[in-house]
Amino acid sequence: MASPQQRIGSQPIDDFEGWLSAFTQPTVLIELLVLAACVALALGLVAVARRALTLKDERSILFGKRNVDGVLFPLLLLCLGYVARALLESRLHVAVFQIAIPVLVALVVIRVGVKVLQVAFNEAPWVRLMETSISWVAWLAMVLWVSGLLPVILNELDLVTWKVGGTTLSVRNLIEGLLTAAAVLILTLWISAALETRLLRSATGGELSLRKAVSNATRALLMFVGLMLALSAVGIDLTALSVLGGAVGVGIGFGLQKLAANYVSGFVILAERSMRIGDNVRVDNFEGVITEINARYTVVRSVTGRESIVPNEMLITNRVENLSLADSKISQSTVVSVGYDSDVELVMRLLLQAALDQERVLRTPAPSVALSNFGADGLEFTVGYWIVDPEKGQGNLRSEVNLAILAALRQHQIDIPYPQRVVHQR
Repeated sequence: MASPQQRIGSQPIDDFEGWLSAFTQPTVLIELLVLAACVALALGLVAVARRALTLKDERSILFGKRNVDGVLFPLLLLCLGYVARALLESRLHVAVFQIAIPVLVALVVIRVGVKVLQVAFNEAPWVRLMETSISWVAWLAMVLWVSGLLPVILNELDLVTWKVGGTTLSVRNLIEGLLTAAAVLILTLWISAALETRLLRSATGGELSLRKAVSNATRALLMFVGLMLALSAVGIDLTALSVLGGAVGVGIGFGLQKLAANYVSGFVILAERSMRIGDNVRVDNFEGVITEINARYTVVRSVTGRESIVPNEMLITNRVENLSLADSKISQSTVVSVGYDSDVELVMRLLLQAALDQERVLRTPAPSVALSNFGADGLEFTVGYWIVDPEKGQGNLRSEVNLAILAALRQHQIDIPYPQRVVHQR
């Protein structure tokens, strides 16, 4: 059996007696103090960085909601731990840091994976399952690393092989390839999420849709490049994917026409900015405000809270009324009938004042009142006015104007005629 001096230090401790001997050394207290200093220093650096950047975004991957909630804290602590272990190994036999370093590596992996997935796919229901899977895999790998079983298991997995064409693969190659692909995809998602946050942070009005299009295109490109790099890292010949690419092209041409058309239409809408987030539109007899423009569909939300998911191809090929394309002002009108013996000038003043009494009615352009028709039962007046906030509702404002008109006519005893019909009986 190896001596404690051989087991303790930079070499892994792979038996219970070695661990027991290592943690009974008097130098363990020094290591704990150094580790506590590293934790305090990492916390201080994160706090200084947060104040220097005046960060208020709770979805930040690096910082998170708290100083210890993001990726930056465990990453800094891991770097400080490596430096501390290198300095201590030249003077004493380390034991605490042989456990602390694998734990910190696992913590960094978990934080990176979880935070990136939370930001990139915030509403996806499968994110919670992926977070749990990443945590289990990271902690299991840490336990195997610390116990010294990881190299043994990897060597055994390397012996289980099979031949695929001219390539010999093993279970170890497959697991390492999957982990490499996951790491590359998480890295690309991190970069795309950072770019999206940077692009959309100060976007307003018409720029929002264009920057959203750039963000979506950048994410798709980074995901594609990351997938290709991951496949190359595994050892898969990318030229073999040409057959798969041809099959996918045929599938898109025949079976996925609508899906491809919706994706292309989504990028066209975002690029040409004919419809933007916040526009009030009427499509397929449904009126509302555009709240999301995704690659495949657009979400339109009505004033009642109902949401319509509209395929992007419909917005390209069908007639769509964009009530906010030129500006956000919308015209409304209501028709009122009064008796033929009414004072026309007084009626017009009352109708105009009823519209002006509503705060949401614009003064420029001003409301208008017109004698629009000589009806069968009375004089018909049309009250027209403009609003600039249709997202707050149109029917409720029309009701308020009508109620004000009714109250004013009743106060001045102006007749609102009922239908008059003459019946001849023979």
